[in-house]
Amino acid sequence: MAAITPRAVFVTRDTDYELLLARHATRGQAKFFLESRGQSLGEVEARHARFQAVLAEARAAVPAGWRQTLARRADLDRFLFAPEDVVVAVGQDGLVANVAKYLDGQPVIGVNPAPDLYDGVLARIAVARLGALLPASVAGAARIERRTMVQAVLDGGERLLALNEIFVGHRGHQSARYRIETGEAAEDQASSGVIVASGTGATGWARSISEATGLGVPLGAEEAAVGYWVREPFASVATAARLRAGKLAAATLSLVSRMNEGGVVFADGIEQDFIAFDWGRRVELGPAARGLNLVVQ
Repeated sequence: MAAITPRAVFVTRDTDYELLLARHATRGQAKFFLESRGQSLGEVEARHARFQAVLAEARAAVPAGWRQTLARRADLDRFLFAPEDVVVAVGQDGLVANVAKYLDGQPVIGVNPAPDLYDGVLARIAVARLGALLPASVAGAARIERRTMVQAVLDGGERLLALNEIFVGHRGHQSARYRIETGEAAEDQASSGVIVASGTGATGWARSISEATGLGVPLGAEEAAVGYWVREPFASVATAARLRAGKLAAATLSLVSRMNEGGVVFADGIEQDFIAFDWGRRVELGPAARGLNLVVQ
């Protein structure tokens, strides 16, 4: 049987210019909207043109004989990735996190379209290097970091994956009430919610919580473990605050909701894609078996 031809899947998100056009219908109306607020459409157009030029250069770097296609971030939940795909995320670091949960071992190359604007922690590859990295990724010759992901499994069978973190709490940022269990330890808590983060996510939202509380949980980006942090736990006659942070490897973190309404579980900061976590529901959190294969050189 002949080998299946590799496919380069370019993942992008709408640029600011495209979002403005979608909102205001025409370029003229978008221009009027910005200028009435002392802003220039020209700057937005220039960034859009720059991005399109980088995307065109990236697509031109695909080896002859390969297949290629384009997938927008908004369509990822309906896009069918194949085992032979090499995924090229052209954009900011968050785009790599967006696509990671839809993959099952395919290599991901994050291309930074504007190194002067974006840090490029995950999307760190210059477009000029893409032509060599695509065939190297298929041949197993590229250096890959195996980034651990976080998993949440609810008692109803729903499952969430995240490259950075999963949040459990109240959707209105009110006090969240739940029972927390890990290993032999358990207590009832009231807090601003619980963050469970990977080594990748530990440099973001979880880092700010860690620095504010002094509760550091050392995690390597490729370590097969995740950390948890409780945000602002409130001790009372009915609630405790002893379980505030820790590392999860073999064990998981279990939360049982004590909220009549408003409880949510969501991944990587996408609040609108939440799973309801109301009274009596249980969620188990820990490192996922599936990880991200991030091409780094």
